Amino acid sequence: MVVTAERTPLYEEHVRLGAQMTTFSGWVMPLQYSSIRDEHRAVREAVGLFDLSHMGELRVTDETLAQRVVSRDLGKLHTGRAQYAVICNDDGGIVDDVLVYAMADGSHLLVVNAGNQDSDFDRIRSRSSSTSGQVPGTSSSSPSGGGQGGGVGVFNVGRDWALLGVQGPRAVALVQRLADQDVAALRYYAFIEGKVAGVAGIISRTGYTGEDGLEIFCANLDAPRLWRTLLEEGGSDGIRPAGLGARDTLRLEAGLRLYGNDIDAATNPLEAGLDWTLSLDKDFIGRDAILRAREHGLTRVLVGLRMLDRSIPRHGYPVVNDRERVGVVTSGNVSFTLGYNIAMAYVPPALADPGTRLGVDVRATPAPAEVVALPFYKRPRPN
Repeated sequence: MVVTAERTPLYEEHVRLGAQMTTFSGWVMPLQYSSIRDEHRAVREAVGLFDLSHMGELRVTDETLAQRVVSRDLGKLHTGRAQYAVICNDDGGIVDDVLVYAMADGSHLLVVNAGNQDSDFDRIRSRSSSTSGQVPGTSSSSPSGGGQGGGVGVFNVGRDWALLGVQGPRAVALVQRLADQDVAALRYYAFIEGKVAGVAGIISRTGYTGEDGLEIFCANLDAPRLWRTLLEEGGSDGIRPAGLGARDTLRLEAGLRLYGNDIDAATNPLEAGLDWTLSLDKDFIGRDAILRAREHGLTRVLVGLRMLDRSIPRHGYPVVNDRERVGVVTSGNVSFTLGYNIAMAYVPPALADPGTRLGVDVRATPAPAEVVALPFYKRPRPN
């Protein structure tokens, strides 16, 4: 069976800009427009614009169901705020990492990874006794609106909505010039409904780059106009469209996990350093298995590695200690900001202390590395 990759509503914009396209998680996406280095630096120093429309969105209107599925206590998440969490299987493995938005109508909007949106929808729906289904997104100006199925359950709205990321130290000021709301006053991980360049949607102070910035949900039909307006208005700010390549190097510097590389269904959140996403005083899927893993002790943990030579570590490269394999690199690349090469890797807890010297097998040759604390790069957060 031939599976055709999906296109975001901004596909033609990427082609018009001469982007190098690639297939990622079932979607045709821009890898880069100019160079990954230039796009990376634009986000760190000025502002970058990302197409994030491949990400999935699920609207869960059954609060009990949402609490059962998501690892954090949603009762503590106030309306207008978002938080990072994980979804686990019964064995405590991470089946996805998500952003959860507390909507004004009492529902929760889950932003999920592109390749998982359909499986997440099926997984959550299978846990619900409520009516669930697809929501046509043409009747509302927000991913939280519209809907069928009696107002309870879980709805897959991801293909009805575009998502644009505006990231970098000049990002908020750029969006503010086009917005009808005071987006500069938004706290980190807060959101508001409003218009940007006359386009209605949700404006969220979130991102996946380690920089300040905003993410804007809007209807598919409005996305190209918003994209072009942001590029035009941001010209004086040094804006650059940025692709998946820069998104990956930016998130790696910030120590942000990538699903499928650093975490997956065989990864316990405790191993991945995501214990802070777990509300273990409530019942959620996988909680008991996570508690058992904590009681028995971990056999591996995720660490940062700073390479001590010019070798570039890559996903899947073995980590060695005195030539004995002790772990594996999950993500690795050049750090354009820091000037040396970096990686995240799983190693035994006894080898996880910062300053520990290890090696990474790069084409069968051990390259020297040192364990360092995550994240590699950190900027002061607003508010």
